This record gives sequence, structure tokens and C-alpha cells, in this order.
Amino acid sequence: MSLSGLFIVRPVATILIWLGVVLAGWLAHSLLPIAPLPQIEFPVIGVRAQMPGASPEVMAATVAMPLERALGTIAGVSEMTSRSTTGQTRITLQFDLSRDINSAATDVQGAINAARAMMPSGLRSNPSYNKSNPASAPIITLALTSESLSQGQLYDIASTTVQQKLSQVEGVGEVQIGGSTLPAVRIDLDPDALAQAGVSLDTVRTAIAAANSTRPKGLLENDMYRWQITANDQLWKAAEYRSLIVAWRKGAPVRLSEIAQVEDSVEDTFNIGYFNAKQAVLVLVRSQAKANIIQTVDQIRADLPLLRAMLPADVTVSVAQDRTPSIRASVLEAEKTLLIAIGLVMMVVLVFLRNLRAAFIPTIAVPVSLIGTFGVMYLCGYSLNTMSLMALIVATGFVVDDAIVVVENIMRHVERGESIQRAALRGTKEVGFTVLSMSISLIAVFIPILLMGGLPGRLFREFAVTLSAAILISMFVSLTLTPMMAAHLLKRPAKDATENRRPNILSRGIQAVIDWTVRGYGRSLHWALRHGRLMMLLLAATVGLNFYLYGVVPKGFFPQQDTGMMLGFFSTDDGTSFESMKPKLDRFRQVLLRDPAISTVTAYASGRGGSNSSFLAVQLKPFAERKISVRDVISRLRPQLAGIPGARLFLMAQQDIRIGGRQSSSAFQYTLMATELADLKDWMPKVQQALAGLPELIDVDTDVEDRGRQVSLQIDRDASQRLGVPMASISAVLNNSFSQRQISIMYGERNQYRVVMGVAPRHAQDPESLRDVYVLSQTGQRVPLMAVAKFEINNAPLSVRHQGLSAADTISFDVAPGISLGQANAAIDQAIAGINLPSEKIQAGFQGTAKALQSALANQPWLILGALVTMYIILGILYESTIHPLTILSTLPSAGVGALLALLLMKTEFTLIALIGVFLLIGIVKKNAIMMVDFAIEAQRKLGLSPKEAIHQACMTRFRPILMTTCAAIFGAMPLVFASGAGVEMRQPLGITILGGLLVSQLLTLYTTPVVYLYLDRFRLWLLTKPWSGAKPVVLPKGA
Repeated sequence: MSLSGLFIVRPVATILIWLGVVLAGWLAHSLLPIAPLPQIEFPVIGVRAQMPGASPEVMAATVAMPLERALGTIAGVSEMTSRSTTGQTRITLQFDLSRDINSAATDVQGAINAARAMMPSGLRSNPSYNKSNPASAPIITLALTSESLSQGQLYDIASTTVQQKLSQVEGVGEVQIGGSTLPAVRIDLDPDALAQAGVSLDTVRTAIAAANSTRPKGLLENDMYRWQITANDQLWKAAEYRSLIVAWRKGAPVRLSEIAQVEDSVEDTFNIGYFNAKQAVLVLVRSQAKANIIQTVDQIRADLPLLRAMLPADVTVSVAQDRTPSIRASVLEAEKTLLIAIGLVMMVVLVFLRNLRAAFIPTIAVPVSLIGTFGVMYLCGYSLNTMSLMALIVATGFVVDDAIVVVENIMRHVERGESIQRAALRGTKEVGFTVLSMSISLIAVFIPILLMGGLPGRLFREFAVTLSAAILISMFVSLTLTPMMAAHLLKRPAKDATENRRPNILSRGIQAVIDWTVRGYGRSLHWALRHGRLMMLLLAATVGLNFYLYGVVPKGFFPQQDTGMMLGFFSTDDGTSFESMKPKLDRFRQVLLRDPAISTVTAYASGRGGSNSSFLAVQLKPFAERKISVRDVISRLRPQLAGIPGARLFLMAQQDIRIGGRQSSSAFQYTLMATELADLKDWMPKVQQALAGLPELIDVDTDVEDRGRQVSLQIDRDASQRLGVPMASISAVLNNSFSQRQISIMYGERNQYRVVMGVAPRHAQDPESLRDVYVLSQTGQRVPLMAVAKFEINNAPLSVRHQGLSAADTISFDVAPGISLGQANAAIDQAIAGINLPSEKIQAGFQGTAKALQSALANQPWLILGALVTMYIILGILYESTIHPLTILSTLPSAGVGALLALLLMKTEFTLIALIGVFLLIGIVKKNAIMMVDFAIEAQRKLGLSPKEAIHQACMTRFRPILMTTCAAIFGAMPLVFASGAGVEMRQPLGITILGGLLVSQLLTLYTTPVVYLYLDRFRLWLLTKPWSGAKPVVLPKGA
């Protein structure tokens, strides 16, 4: 007894087995996490080092370079970039996707330890690292505001309570605080008062450090008691420091309040944060790699009441931005699309079979297969995301195919007068191999995807496995549950059915349309078989047209998502002061808040030494309210943001996948690298000018910060030696005066606070302030700085960037409306070729997503070829033939033409999503040929028909199931094309590709496939007539 026969005679066991599968899948569905895209672990580690007061060049040479040399030896590093600014270096390491992040972190710590000996002693602490990508956007942002507390106090609360609490939440990778710094006691010295009192800066610094000391005092103990010794050796508030004696002059004390203004303030005054119109401290939460974003944010929101209870009553904690609403909306829209697709497919089956019982049987395969797939997804550790739900939507049109083929063949036997039981056994047995061939060959299409490396392979693996699981389950359903249900639910039509029950008008109309279609196809098929050469010419033309259309279709890497979030990168002209930067930022914020599509705006700005940068995050209203896409919002805002002189704000849509660890002001990057910094400075402006003039690009910007204003002191060493002024004294007095020097630490219960010393702001406003600086000689005499030095004003870099061990600057850009990334890349390559960039001095290339597109475009033809070869091998094994697989593969060119034409007509880019659609088409359209070829081969073997008669009968007999399966696939893909709402930009390219390919291939392959079958059969027989074939001469049957 066959496999199907075993299930037919045991209906209870069959029902219970599949009921168990459905229940397990339903349970798994409730346990699946929700995510925007497959959870890909990007092994990215950020290393950070701080040395207050050091210039960018010093940080790059003494901190970044030793670290880069050590980190560059770690195995699996695919990209290493660094940015050194005043007092800080941040290095981003991106590893191969196959590298385990934990083992990479261990190697990073080892490299930091090895490099520590080569770094200066002025580092406040050892360089630190964290396992998160600095280029990734926060998943949730909290804003702390208060009517009574200062920004420093809010920052203290955020760092001691909020940051610690949030860091404990599972899935949180990094908690960053912005908008202020920790509270501090600031001492603003008056140089005139110091001169009058005869007190040096170093004397003040030493006195404060000595008076503020926390050391163990010991114990007192006798036979009965023990006493802990404490003292008031720790000063906490500005009022306590004001009365501090820093020196004695002429027997009188010189108190700190006499020579300085002492205030409770913050460590760094060059920081500010905003939430909408209010000043706020921002808490930015980034997720760990492969974290469940929805679950992480839900846990943070659940902890907020407890967190608020731990804070002072006058502190308000608001959720400023939340990434999850658009994720939930996108998943909900995808689930709605899935339900619509299921309904449409069921309607197709009912329309064609016009028998409720017969239609019910194959439609059961849809929910059983899809729900069962949830169980496989859970076992594989997958999530409900856009890609997996797209796989289930597409599967809706596939999983019903096998059941349709089985039920249609059983119905054909029933209509011949056979018993229901016999019809179920014979009908299933006849098409069992066909069902197996269709399913296995369809799954085989995804083998190249499963073997694909890099980001595309990781991204689409979940799609391929989910769809393959659904197809496999549907194959087992069609060979077990479907024939069992047919054997027990179908009824033989009564002999007097025509007299007893007349079909209704709708049923008669549908039947008339189907009959007319079948007759029309029969007549046109006769014509096509008589004009075989014309059909072969048409097939050859479609092959050539594929190459042409592939060359002209716009190409992109990945559809731009509408996540409901925008990122803004604000910067001012190099050398602009922090105070003059703030009103420009306020104007940008006001423009954003006036836009009707924007819900909230947060901004975090910092600036020191003329390097002013600000990070803005904008949350849009739900798509149902704003009605326009994020790109349209950006286009509407761009002219309004362009009219503020001396400042720039570039907006871009936040994406869930951002390739590379480089943070830039626009979506795509082009980087220049050079071993000599002078070569980079020479060629960078030329390249930027060439790219800015391209009409294909917008928002062209660069990360070069080389025009900061610098005061360069030229020390007269002869004069300094003559006057007894050592170089160390000059450096010390400048550090004490102008670098917000942290001279003492106050140890609190939960945090550490600094005492910051410098000259009063009015004495540090311009280079002329240096004329008021005095240096102590070795004899204790006060010597004017200008007596041993002169200064000149010039430009200096505000940041130094490296890629690998080379100096690197990056141009960021976005594509103009209607321009694809592929077209933009081609225009850039042409522009670079036009300026004759010297390759021996400058290495230039795309980075991030633009670089990934180049790699994807190079691999696409090989991936498609790999899918075709895989398909040919699988079909050759199944059919034990090298000829019949070619007949089946001949259906593919027309599908490719249809897909590419549809993309061009809908003005949609050929992205990785569309490429997956092409793979699916390879699996879908060959089903028609398999059904034809299977029947024709059986007709030749068992009925002795000629090839022409056999293929003609196969086409006519299998026309109805071919039409049904194709319509099911078309209606399954239709909701993807015409859907709206969140996430539609991800689903549409797949639907357009499948729908266009199916429509064109359905029209052409019904005629070209039988003609190809005849030509290849003649070719096979001709080969057998050759002496080297080893076969006896074969006489061609009549009609061949």
C-alpha cells in the first residue's frame, strides 16, 4: 500500500496527527518574538579612550595609532575606523558576520592591554569597549525634565539611577546619556586678582587638591568598644570651597573667594539637550545584537513606574521616542495582508471547482501548512518579522498548489465514474511524483540563498527556510490529509443530477468562461504547434530581452524602510563657538516642530574647540495620520532647512539595517584614504566638488573638520631659559587656565564628582587673552607669557579620522528622487574617473550600503546561474534525463521579462527583495512545465502516443490545474502589490516581481513549452541515431 493509501484508510490517525501539528504551531506562534527584520548579529565593538585637553592630532598619534596597530592584528576584522577629537578617541571595529562577538570582545580586551604600554600616562583610565554599534539608532529615548533641578543634577540622577536600572534590562546593549555632564564645583579664577595677591595657578590647584582628601583614618578600640574615625576632609559644595585658604601673603590668608568665583555647576559647560521645546537630559538606549527589540522596549516601559518612584518627585521621565510602534504596525499590516491572501486563494479554488466540498479540501492545506510552519520557525529561533511574514504570504499561493493538483486529479477520476475510494487512491498515486517534483524543485531554488554569504545570506536565510518549511509541510498535507479528506468528503455525482439540480447563474457563467478559455487555448495551441519555429524565435527573443532589461532596470541594495523615525545630523562651520551654535540649533528645532507630520524632536549638542556637532532624532506620527512617507517628509523639510547660514542639518530615514560602523550625515558614503595627510587634503575638496555637482546626488556632505581656528604659540627657548621659565611651567599654566582642568575628585555614595578649575570666561574669549597670562620662573618671579612667546592664528583639524592605519575622510550623500543607488554609484564612478584621481596616492571607494550594493550586483548573476544549475541537477535526478529539465527550464525567460517589465512600469528598483522574487519565479513557473511534461511522458509510455499527441493532450488535460495554481499564486501575491500602510515599501517589490513574472510567463509558456518539448524530443531521438550513442536506430512515430 502506498503512503497515501495508509492515511486514506486511517482517517482518525490522520486527523489527530495534523491536529497535533496545528496545535503545536499555534502555541509556537504565541511564543515567537516580534522584530522589524531577521535578527542579524552584527559583530561590532566600539573602543573609547579619553585624555582631557589633548588636541585631535595628539589623540590620533598617541592614543588612536597604538590602539589601531594592536587591534588590527585581531582575526576577522573587516573594517576598522576611528575618530579622534579634542580629548577623545573612538575606534569602531566591524568583524565578519561569522565571528562570535564574545570571543572578539576577549581579543579586543587583550589588544587594549597590549597597547596600554605604548600610550601616554595622561589617560584618565584604560580604554574601554562595548559590544554595540555606534552607528545604530536608539530603540527608545527617555527625556528627564524638571522645573526646579539643574541640568547637572538631572544628569547625576540619570547616570546613578536611570542608567544603572536600564542597563539591567535584558537586551539593552548601551545606555548613553546626553544633554549635560555630572555636577561639579567650578572655580573661575580672576588673573588680575591672582596677580594682585601674588598667587600662581599651580598654587591654587595644589591647595585645593590638598584640602580635599579622602583617606582611611583608622580605628580606636578598648576592651569594650570600637570607634571609627572620620573627619570633615571632604568638601562638597561651592560654599565650602569659597572660604578655603590657598596661600598666606604678608601674614594674611588669601581665600579662594578673593581670587575666584566659585559656583556649583557641571564638569563641561559645552553640552546641551532638548526634548521638543524644553531643555532636557536624554537617555538613549541601544539594543544588543540579536536582541528582541519589542520585548526589550516593553520591559523598559514596564519598569518605568518603578523607575519614576525611585526619582525625586519633581523629575519628569517622558518617553521621547520609541522605535516599536512602527514595528508593530508593520507586522500587523503584514498579518492583514496574509489573511487577505488566504481569502483570495480560497476564493480562486472555489471559483474553479464550484463544489464546496471539493473546494474545502485544498483550502484546508493553507491554514494547516502555515500554522505548522510557526512550529518550525520557533525551533529555528526565528521571529515574526517582515521577511518571515512575506515568506508566509507568498507561501499562501504555493501551499495550495499541491492540494489543487491532487484534488483536481481525484475529481477527474470521479467524473469518469470510479468510486470515491478508488479515485482517491489512483488519483493521488498518479500525481504523487508530480507533487514531489514540484515541491523539491521549488525548495531547490533556495539552496543558493542558503549558501549565500555576507549580509544578504543572513537576511534572506530566514525567508528561505520559512518558505521551504511551508512547502514541505504542504507536500505532506497534499499526500496524506488531502486524499483522506477527498475519500471521505467527496460524493459521486448522481446520474440524474442534471435533472434534479440545475446550477445557478453564477456557476453557469463561470463554467462558460472556463469552457470558452479552454476552447480558445486549444485552438491557439494548434496554431502554436504548427508554427514551432516562430515560437522558438519568440523564446530566443525573450532570452535576449532579459539581458537588455536587466541592464536598464534601476538597481538598489535594499528598499528604504519607513520606520517612522528620522535622524538629523547638525553641524556648524568649523571654528564656530558653542554659544553662537545654540540659536542655530533652536531655529532648526522650530522648523521641525512646525511640520504636521512630526510628533517629537530630541536633540543633543556638544562642542569644544570649535567642533560643534548635534544629533537629532525625530519621531513621526503614525502613518495613518501623516499619510505621506518619510522620504516625502524629508523632501518637504529640505528647502526650509537650507536657509540658515553657517549651519547645516541633514535628515535621513532611520533604517533597521545600517551597514558599517561609520556615522555620517547622509545615507551613503564614499571614502578617500591616503598614507600622507597632505595628499588627502589636496584631493578631498576636488572630489567633493565633483560629487556635489552631480544631479543624481543630494545632501552631499563631508566629515572633514580641518578648518578649526587654532592659536599656535611659538616659544622663544633662549628667552625662556634666560628668564628661568621651563617648558613644563608654560604647558601647566595654559592647562590650568583654559582646559577646564579637573583638579580634585569628590567621592560620593554612588558617584564621583570633580572640581574644575580655569580662568573666568571673560578672560578666555579670544587670543588676546594670552597677553594676560603670567608664568612663574624658577626663582618665583611672575613672567608675562608674551615675554617668552608669541602667537599666531591658523587653521587646525578639529578631528582626525583613520580607516585601518590610513588617514581617511568620507563624503556622505543621498540619492535624488527617482534615482536609484546603482545609478548614483555609476555617476560617481564616472565623475571620479573624470578628475584623474592618482591611485598611487589616494585609495577611494564606496563604504557601507553603497559598497554592499557593488558586491551584490557582482554576485547577482552568479546567484541566478547557481539557482538554474541547481534546478537542472534536481530535475535531472528526478526525471533520470538530461533533456526534460531543459524543457522545464525553458519557461524561465518569459518570467524574467515579466518581472523586469513590471519593475520598470511601477518605477521600482531591482533590490535584493526583487531578486528573491526572481528566485521564487524560477520555482513557480516551472510548475506548469512539470505538470505538462509529466503527463506527456506518461502518455507516451502507457498510451503509445506520439510526442505531438502526448504534449497536446497533456496541455489540454492539465490546463485547468495550471490555470488554478497560477491564479492562486497571482492572487496570493496581489495583496503584496496593492497593500498600503506600514512596511509596504518592503513587501511591494516582491509582489510586483512575482505578479509581473506570472502574468507574462502564463501567456507565453503555455505555447512555448510544448514546442520546446517537441524540439528537444526530436533532438533526443536524433542523438540516438548516431553510432556513438550506442543505441539502435529509432523510427520516429507519426506526428512527431
